[in-house]
Amino acid sequence: MQHQLEEHGYRVTEGAIWYAESRERVRIELDDALRTAARTAVHELRLLVAQGRIPPPLSDSPKCPRCALVAICLPDEVAALRGSALAPRPIAVPADDALPLIVQSQRARINKEGETLKIADEEQGDTTVRLIDVSDLVLFGNVHITTPALATLLERDIPVTFLSHGGWFRGIAHGLGHRNVELRTAQYRQSFDEAFCLRFARDLVAAKIANQRTILRRNGRDDPDRALALDRLSAARKTSGRAASLGELLGFEGDAAAVYFRAFARLLAPPKAGADAVPFQFDARNRRPPMDPVNAMLSLAYAMLARHFTVALASVGLDPYRGFYHAPRYGRPALALDMMEPFRPIIADSVVLSVVNTGEIDAGDFVVATTGTALTSAGRRRFVEAFERRLSQETTHPLFGYRVSMRRLLLVQGRLLSRYLLGELPTFPHLLPR
Repeated sequence: MQHQLEEHGYRVTEGAIWYAESRERVRIELDDALRTAARTAVHELRLLVAQGRIPPPLSDSPKCPRCALVAICLPDEVAALRGSALAPRPIAVPADDALPLIVQSQRARINKEGETLKIADEEQGDTTVRLIDVSDLVLFGNVHITTPALATLLERDIPVTFLSHGGWFRGIAHGLGHRNVELRTAQYRQSFDEAFCLRFARDLVAAKIANQRTILRRNGRDDPDRALALDRLSAARKTSGRAASLGELLGFEGDAAAVYFRAFARLLAPPKAGADAVPFQFDARNRRPPMDPVNAMLSLAYAMLARHFTVALASVGLDPYRGFYHAPRYGRPALALDMMEPFRPIIADSVVLSVVNTGEIDAGDFVVATTGTALTSAGRRRFVEAFERRLSQETTHPLFGYRVSMRRLLLVQGRLLSRYLLGELPTFPHLLPR
């Protein structure tokens, strides 16, 4: 603006900055030193863009905690992972009251009324929810949504996830999405690098086995065979780091899973005598379809976790369908499946243990048939509520030391993965709770 005014014959010697919050005007003298500094800054910015270099994060800057982009930039976290001795400050973001809106009643109808969504539900009655309170919309089975409602959600970048009646992830609809082309370019480039994929997958499986071991260590205190299972998982974690190929790594992961789920079965509270003696017996992991109640809950929990990671990764600009460990397949969110591996034990398996051992889910919440086992509508509703409660629980981040909800942790992991793929981090930090 100053340059344009001077081109038209005006002489500009000073300017002013107005701070709306403090209602303060600060006078700025436009001298030669300031002009030189501005030109130098512009030149350096152009050089950064031309060379494709990303500037380092600010070190302990007092400006960062109040910045609107601090939860995206993560300057303290990036600096800590690069070796800084300064402890990261808690992520200071405005309170976000928006939560997932989950509609499970069959034949429910969702339409838009002003700034709200109205759910016409024969089972639960009509409900009205403000759009500003919705982070994403989840539809189970035969739920109808009108075109105006869907268009409004897409315009506001509120993703809509479609699940089958039994909880299988079908797909997701979202708006134009993130526009960070460079990030996706880096993701695609690395996904075709076999050496990178193997390194990433080794760390991924090692983190998953470590978290499986954590679940057994926390919950299996009365199990006489716990020590043996813990030792075998420790050995499996070390072995996974020496895998020579993704196929070999899959074998190591499968062996560790067999050890883990045998021990996991002993974590479930003993069933009560009588009619409840059978439903929560669990021998091994099975799926498509799950053949017993525990496997039915595990499958649903994993599908929900995949949905949450799909939404989180898309929101930070990554392509959820192009991963590094899981093979790409039509309609398969491979990167979401990659990222959720270390979280399976500490979120999904933890929820299943909780609802079984507290009695929140019982035998009457399942339909058992020769073709498989599934939760009833009432049982699924209670299980989904328990899963969302788990995501809302706060935990102390093992690397950064501050308190953060499990729900936000998924987003933090997505942003850290972005930094890693762009070359800002030397390694990717998996979440390993103690």
